[in-house]
Amino acid sequence: MKKCILFTVYIGALLACIPGWVWAGGEKAQEIVVVADTRNLRGFNLYIAGLYNENMWLFATWAVLLTTALGVLLGLLMDFLMTRTGLDLGKTSKKEQ
Repeated sequence: MKKCILFTVYIGALLACIPGWVWAGGEKAQEIVVVADTRNLRGFNLYIAGLYNENMWLFATWAVLLTTALGVLLGLLMDFLMTRTGLDLGKTSKKEQ
């Protein structure tokens, strides 16, 4: 039984390696340059796309700050809505003894 399981593991490992071997057999890939298309953008979208193209560090900083701010805003909004419906998620209920 142990040999059967070991054999199955070996076959599974070989089958898992096949896609990598197939891709490795192809031509060498060229360097890929990814840029944002800014031709039809205006305002803040143009600013963010320009940052993405020119200064990746500042773009990443903006992305982290905006994600954090929007997450806090969404959390506060949902807390307000839950409180208005009668569900207070901010307080833990403890049984008095």
